[in-house]
Amino acid sequence: MQWPKIAFRPKYDVVIEETQSICPQCKTLIPALLVEREGKVIMHKRCPEHGEFEALVYGDAAMFQRVAPFNKPGVPPNELTTKVEKGCPWDCGICPEHRQHLCLGIIEVNSACNLDCPLCLADALGPSRAGQGFELTYEQVNFILDRFVITEGQPEVVQFSGGEPSLHPRILEFIALAQAKGISYVMLNTNGIRIARDDRFLEGLAKLKPHIYLQFDGFDPETSLRLRGRADLLETKLKALDRLAEADVRVVLVAAIEYGVNEHEIGRIVEFGIRHPAVFGVSFQSAFRAQRHLPADPLQRITTPDILKAMEGQTSGLLRLSDFVPIPCCSPTCGVATYAMLTGERVIPIPRLVPVEMYLDYITNRSMPSLDQALLYLLERLWSSGAKVGSDQATAFVFEALSRARVPVRMPDPNWTAERCTSCRVGLPISQHQPRDLGRHVFMISVRDFMDPYNFDVKDIHKCCVGVLLPDGRSVPFCAYNSVGYREQVTAQLTRQQLSGGRHVR
Repeated sequence: MQWPKIAFRPKYDVVIEETQSICPQCKTLIPALLVEREGKVIMHKRCPEHGEFEALVYGDAAMFQRVAPFNKPGVPPNELTTKVEKGCPWDCGICPEHRQHLCLGIIEVNSACNLDCPLCLADALGPSRAGQGFELTYEQVNFILDRFVITEGQPEVVQFSGGEPSLHPRILEFIALAQAKGISYVMLNTNGIRIARDDRFLEGLAKLKPHIYLQFDGFDPETSLRLRGRADLLETKLKALDRLAEADVRVVLVAAIEYGVNEHEIGRIVEFGIRHPAVFGVSFQSAFRAQRHLPADPLQRITTPDILKAMEGQTSGLLRLSDFVPIPCCSPTCGVATYAMLTGERVIPIPRLVPVEMYLDYITNRSMPSLDQALLYLLERLWSSGAKVGSDQATAFVFEALSRARVPVRMPDPNWTAERCTSCRVGLPISQHQPRDLGRHVFMISVRDFMDPYNFDVKDIHKCCVGVLLPDGRSVPFCAYNSVGYREQVTAQLTRQQLSGGRHVR
């Protein structure tokens, strides 16, 4: 289908590019413009039936242009699942129009939750709707994992999510199953309530050692109330973290940042994560307007540059905007990350030590035949949506990258004492550290900005490397799954199967 040239040109806007999006109401594919307005990037689009829509895409237009070269050529999956019939974004599965394999596969094992969060990308069913949703069977999860292995060859990262996946009676078996299939980095995406309360569940986690992706939006009771529907969750989350530290299970804090709610807590979350022995990274995610969300103007939202600038200001420059480099396996505006070395009281982002930007700028580095290819490989593995945060492998990559860049590693620092070191506390020279001790000297911070029906951009979907893995063998790009209608279709189908008492067919 040929799309007509866009006729509208909002006054005073500078056109950056033309693209395609969807109508937020009817989900029809429509043309769209990305424009620069007052230093920000805005999407402007018009549906023939429902009129014009605008949404903030990126809070800093200069940064939007600057990160464009951080766009790694896509690597296709080993096997495609669907054909092109209707065109993107209607044939996800993955279809031949997709430009990238999956770095991270997500399996939503249930739709039930023990919270009724006002903000929920899965539109999970809280206690008031118990028994109305679905739970995947062991056979379904086994099939999903087998398909993931076939399409990816050697998938390295899978995340079990929900709903609240810890409520599934077989979740520990699912984690063990994924590990048995050779997936070395298995994540559990959880609110932490069961971890804080259930000793036997904690014992199971301690034995399997998955990595915990822990919902952690801030410290203020008002933040918890507005985003999670309860003001009293902080104590539970802190208890869960302390128990995970005792069990030697590693954690990434995941903070949803909502405009006007908790952007003032960004720096405190980072500083807390650096100090806590269970925490090896923080992932900030901009709140988006898909599924269940707070009422908001699409032009008033938090984007990646806003989070980075808040972090710089709130940590007094401990971490700076310039320390973060785009994740190049997806669209470079989808996310940024950095790794910091922790040594005593010091926090040193490795982009200050290693020329990360030069290597991951895929326009500049084409003209540099002397590029250290081994260092490029290491940095691409670290700056990936499938990065194994807190793992021994990621730690080894960081130290090898420092070595190849000829950065001397002197840790602990001269002022180290057992009481002051917030990293490993082993009190040994770096040469005598075990891999598990070295990991405590490496901390990762990422910022992700997911799309919704208001700022949905088809070209970014083409390169999405985070996908939801489904019982029928398909893998749907995360933002398409939440914005276009796939989630509603799949949830309705799985729920009908469960409520009817029938077999869960693929």
